[in-house]
Amino acid sequence: MRLRNRSLVTRIVLLSVGLLLLIQLAVQLVVRSSIENSVRQNLQRELSADEKVWARLVEQNAQRLSLGASVLASDFGFRAAVTSEDEETIESALENQGARIGATIAAFLDTSFQLKAIANAQDAALSSQSLTALGQAMARDGQQGRMALERGRVHQFVLVPVRAPLVVGWVLMGFAVDEALSTDMLAVSGAHVVIVNQSSGQPVQLLHTTLNNPPLQALAEGARARGLVTVAEDQYAVRSVALDAASPSLQTYLLRSSTEARAAFERMKTVLLLIAALGLLLFAVGSSMLARRVARPLDLLVADTERLGRGDYGQAVNDFGRQDEVGNLARSFDRMRLNIQASQAEIRQLAYWDRLTGLPNRAQFREALQTAADEAPTLAVIILDLDRFKHINDVLGYAFGDRVLQTVARRLHHLAEAEQALAARLAGGEFALLLAGAQAPEALALAAKINQAFVEPVSLDGQTVDLSAAIGIACWPMHAQEPDVLLGRAEVAMYVAKRKSLDMQVYDASLDSTSAQNLSLLSELRQAIDGNELRLFLQPKIGLRDDSVVAAEALVRWAHPVRGMVQPMQFIPFAEQTGFVRYLTLWMLEEAARQWKSLQPENGTLRIAINLSTRDLMDLDFPQKIDEMLDRYGVPREGFCLEITESAIMDDPQRAETTLNQLAASGYKLSIDDFGTGYSSLAYLKRLPVSELKIDKSFVMGMEQDESDAKIVRSTIELAHNLGLTVVAEGVENARIYALLAALQCDEAQGYYMGKPMISTDFVQWSRDWAARPRAAA
Repeated sequence: MRLRNRSLVTRIVLLSVGLLLLIQLAVQLVVRSSIENSVRQNLQRELSADEKVWARLVEQNAQRLSLGASVLASDFGFRAAVTSEDEETIESALENQGARIGATIAAFLDTSFQLKAIANAQDAALSSQSLTALGQAMARDGQQGRMALERGRVHQFVLVPVRAPLVVGWVLMGFAVDEALSTDMLAVSGAHVVIVNQSSGQPVQLLHTTLNNPPLQALAEGARARGLVTVAEDQYAVRSVALDAASPSLQTYLLRSSTEARAAFERMKTVLLLIAALGLLLFAVGSSMLARRVARPLDLLVADTERLGRGDYGQAVNDFGRQDEVGNLARSFDRMRLNIQASQAEIRQLAYWDRLTGLPNRAQFREALQTAADEAPTLAVIILDLDRFKHINDVLGYAFGDRVLQTVARRLHHLAEAEQALAARLAGGEFALLLAGAQAPEALALAAKINQAFVEPVSLDGQTVDLSAAIGIACWPMHAQEPDVLLGRAEVAMYVAKRKSLDMQVYDASLDSTSAQNLSLLSELRQAIDGNELRLFLQPKIGLRDDSVVAAEALVRWAHPVRGMVQPMQFIPFAEQTGFVRYLTLWMLEEAARQWKSLQPENGTLRIAINLSTRDLMDLDFPQKIDEMLDRYGVPREGFCLEITESAIMDDPQRAETTLNQLAASGYKLSIDDFGTGYSSLAYLKRLPVSELKIDKSFVMGMEQDESDAKIVRSTIELAHNLGLTVVAEGVENARIYALLAALQCDEAQGYYMGKPMISTDFVQWSRDWAARPRAAA
């Protein structure tokens, strides 16, 4: 997060140096690992050489000692003393010769290897038995330089025969070699020496060392594992060497310091670190210079983009004369500048002008209205909407409708120029004129001229279309203090004129009172659903063959907390206009499904009929919604009948047909409500998956007095039966109509004669009462 907040130069430098630093760290780790491996390998190689040097030193010392003993053994006086068994002379010769060659032990053994004489009085304490055993072993093996532990020190012994001329005895000389050999070894090879005695079952005994307090157990383990052993804050590689094969308890440890072995490598590491640090510094400087070379043009491009963002497209973007990616980016920005400049010109044209008619659009008209309101003391807004324009598009096509709009625009434009007014197209077939410095009389006069201009029909491609429009007028400041409000009130007046089939209408506050009520009504309708204010009412449907209750139509009533019981005609049309009817339909479906099981008779199935609106049929997800709802309450599909008006189907026949096919496939019974009042019933009847027709009550209620209505009812019943459909007649107000419908073999009847709409909780008892009535009473 911190890196993203830094400048581009800083990020490039940090990333570049960071990557190089990671590489350097990786190199250092590899070098360190390589150095460690090299140090260990070099230490082992050096210890192998040290082992040979040690063996050579031991061998050379044995040769030197053997030569000194041989000189004594060949001395004529010494041999004479041996022959004469002159012990004093023998001891004196041993002492003198031992002193000359540095022997610490000098002894004469007879041919049976028994001790006969020994130099130095303190040596008398030596065990003659150990010297006898040593002499016998050396004579038997023919080995010179035998190592043995005597008087707590390691001695190297040599055995030389005394001949006169036969062997008359043996000269045995021992030399303390621990300190001498160790010193020579350290001087010759630089390896430290630790000599120990590892007698079986005894603690390890340190005999001599060139180090201070070496850990003997760690030395043994390090020698076996060929690892490093810590001694006095340093680490040593260890190699174990036997002093003498005949004396396995005597061991020598040769040690090499890893610090000394690393010294050369440490110097190399220091040089590498210096090189790495210098490289980092040079890389940081170089990457900073490179980043600045990239970032400087980008900073200039940022300034250019900010200028473009302010809408200044006149100055070209500098490409710095570069042919690299930065230059390409700059040239791309310049091409973008040109494209935006062209697009902005087109957008301004689209934003303020209607492309089809060439007139100002709603946005420009509103700005002109705002300007005029600021400058003129009075003004008038005229809004007109073409009559039957949707029908023109549906019948003659949208291309023809566009040409009609162009013709209307030309007429309005010429009229506006003559009256020094501004004409604009707001949307669809809706136009507006702004008349500055005018009031209602001038606006009414202009509206009359507009109507006069529409007297002449439009003739295009042999087709003649009559024009007319509903005109609404609102004046400033009398009708509104804000331009948007003035536009809205002119539209209110226009809609009133269209609804009342007037040529023109001036805004009046009384005309707009319903708008505020409608806003309040929509809010209250939402609260009605959330606050459980709606009630489900049912009106029974009677089967005319056996007078049984076969179905009921679901109706909604609104138990308003202030207005009391609100009838459907007071809120259903408004709900249909605003689209809120979809929520009412879903509420009725869910409430009916919730109560369905409690409404069922002991024998048979009671269907509940629900009216669907145009909005419901346009919702392609509607079938899935009610399927999920009925599944949730465990209600079968045949328990519901969905009633659709012809007008709902005709708004969008193809889309409605798709929805109805889905509903029929799910198992719902479909019924066409108010049959006979539409325009294209027969054309679509054969295509729609309906199973029931519901004759509109306007025909049923009049069939008793009007023969034409009776014929329509009879024909509809016959048509439906021929098509395999059942028929429901609504509006049955008396027993006479009930009997006529039964005679015409109508299937079901619905009306006040049998039962008025009642709250669903009373319906079950009413059904029992109806079944208990004598048939003659019906």
